[in-house]
Amino acid sequence: MLELEHGFRVADIHTRLEPDAARRRRGGAGDPEAIEREMHQAGVVRAVVVSGPRENGYLKANNGVARMCVERPFVAFARVTGARDPGTGAGARLRNLTSKREEFHTSPADVEQYAYDDRFAGFKLHPAVDGLPDEAVLDQLADAGLPVVVHTGERFPPAAVAEHLLGRGFPVVLEHFGGYPLNRELMADGIALLGSHEACFLDTSFVPFRDLLEQAIREHPDRVLFGSGAPASHPNAAVMEILTLDVTEDAMRKVFSKNPSRVVAELGPAGGE
Repeated sequence: MLELEHGFRVADIHTRLEPDAARRRRGGAGDPEAIEREMHQAGVVRAVVVSGPRENGYLKANNGVARMCVERPFVAFARVTGARDPGTGAGARLRNLTSKREEFHTSPADVEQYAYDDRFAGFKLHPAVDGLPDEAVLDQLADAGLPVVVHTGERFPPAAVAEHLLGRGFPVVLEHFGGYPLNRELMADGIALLGSHEACFLDTSFVPFRDLLEQAIREHPDRVLFGSGAPASHPNAAVMEILTLDVTEDAMRKVFSKNPSRVVAELGPAGGE
């Protein structure tokens, strides 16, 4: 794919790496060299990266991602797990009464270690896949104060983010505007959260609806962050989604660089220094 020429400095809040080469999907998706090459083509200068899913914890995968960031334009986030069911029904509430953190789940000590390890700049939650952390772990995330990116959508909607995560003192970034996969109503709910929670942000990955993107950027120009969703989506395509919007260049500059760098200092020109 041809390199884009757009003149913006682009920082990406949403990229996945696969530290285990044997687990990479067809075409080497998740390979750091391939991701770095695609980033260059799209004009992306730095990107937050996380591991793909695992069944028995993320200690090894998180450390593998951190190693892959060395001498690359990547910023590692540690993926966090939990024992609680993220559902909102009576069954989920009943199960959570007896839920117990297992050895492979993220503990408060793990969060503290990640927070004080300069290899990691924040955390990633995917409650629908990895479970919801318990209160002790969430309290430790609050103590750390680092940004938390959350996979949101039909299995963990914006309302659940508001109930469990917002208001704890750390920045929360809702992936996919809160509406994965392609749920316009939930994306609108994600935009609505921006009006009531100052520490809430949205990432643009897999949001193809022009009107919702333009609405969020116009109403909350400081709260929308560029996310490519690579390697599932090529960064070129994600950048073009923003470039074709009917918003000002200043607004695009905020989405592409200023906002991601404000939430994650390591994405800025100085790399967090």
